[in-house]
Amino acid sequence: MHPRLYYGRVQSLQQNVAAFIRKHALIKPGDRVGVAVSGGADSVALLRVLLELRLDLGSVFSVVHFNHLLRGAESDADERFVNGLGQEFQVEYFCDRGDAADFANRKHLSIESAARTLRYKFFSDLLRGGHMDRIATAHTLDDQAETVLLKLARGAGTRGLAGIYPEKYEEIESGHSRHGATIVRPFLSVRRPALELYLRDINQTWREDASNRDFRMARNRVRHRILPVMERELNPSIREILAETAEIARDEETYWETRVAESLPLVWDHDHQGLDLVELRGMPRALQRRVIRATAEQYKFSLESKHVADILTVVHGESEAASLPRDWQAERERNYLRFIPPQPVVEQDYEYLLPVPGRVEVPEAAACFEASLVQRASEGYNPEELLNAEYAARELRVRNWRAGDQFWPAHTKSPKKVKELLQERHITGTQRKLWPVVVSGDELLWLRGFVVRKAPNTASGGAGLLIREIPLPKASR
Repeated sequence: MHPRLYYGRVQSLQQNVAAFIRKHALIKPGDRVGVAVSGGADSVALLRVLLELRLDLGSVFSVVHFNHLLRGAESDADERFVNGLGQEFQVEYFCDRGDAADFANRKHLSIESAARTLRYKFFSDLLRGGHMDRIATAHTLDDQAETVLLKLARGAGTRGLAGIYPEKYEEIESGHSRHGATIVRPFLSVRRPALELYLRDINQTWREDASNRDFRMARNRVRHRILPVMERELNPSIREILAETAEIARDEETYWETRVAESLPLVWDHDHQGLDLVELRGMPRALQRRVIRATAEQYKFSLESKHVADILTVVHGESEAASLPRDWQAERERNYLRFIPPQPVVEQDYEYLLPVPGRVEVPEAAACFEASLVQRASEGYNPEELLNAEYAARELRVRNWRAGDQFWPAHTKSPKKVKELLQERHITGTQRKLWPVVVSGDELLWLRGFVVRKAPNTASGGAGLLIREIPLPKASR
């Protein structure tokens, strides 16, 4: 069969792959490389091509397989098939299994994300254990095109256009020494149909995975529905164009990484643990976005375009705070932009009886609450802080606010949800969960930090109910 049928160029598939490996220095002489083989056409072709190139590459190859236990007997048959390939070609075989469906349920992930997490954990364990120096996966040019579209649709921004990198670098601790361990993708320049033609030409069988036609998965919808329409209606070379765009974007990312590395120390203030807003606003908008993303990555989470846009409204004074992934917050504090970590979630509500007159200690609020009847004409009390005396005859309780609670602050025309009032004051985390209120039945009478709206039937004289909060000494908290 003429090699042009493989990939559209007059050279062999092996030469194409070898050139890509050399261009990106993916595999070096002496490397021990595990080939990730699922049993599908792409990964089986990867194994066969690399075995044909092993003398030229000067590397030792082994087979790596992970059984996700998603398709019952079919998954077990895949495992046996891949094991058979290892035996047939007399290479070492590494295998593990994990219940991806159960993991997805426990971690609230999609099946695809759960399977990938388990699979790459296995890869990492093999690398950490010193069994191999690199692991090769069979991502193709088609996978690259699909990934670019998916990331673009999720709002990953210009960085998302970079798609799949030829090499994923990880530093793996191994005893007292460190060595570079990588996931490499030698097939990123090869189309999937070319690999199937290659396997048929050498009479090599492979396993078909029925889940590749499961349209509940976004990647399958892109692969079998969206890209074919784009090829037909827009450009028959759309996959190659998307892959070329990814390569250009990776070069752009390399440039920006250098610029950001130079710029971040100029804008980061160690004393305030935040970004200096004066310095940040003086940067070009494109660099502002990159610096913000890099700052988030220092805290081990990634931002999508919408999050960066929300943070920019804080930077330029259009809002006070922005909500970020994993319950982080970006807040403006004077002239600094700070990233605020999530506070521990407090599950336990509290509730205490408040006698009138009398007081009660509330450790959860780090305060003592006191209720008493005072004369409205008495000195030392703001009449606006007094409630109707009739509440003194009712049962009062101090508790943390609950969903649905409403409060009517002074000088407002209508009640507001406590949740909204706390948001306006930027009260977050555990402090927000434990914020105290005083209630009579379902009626909320008092809220920390707010003056109640004066009741319309309040008389100028007579007694009123006063609720006071007294901080507890630190030793009592």
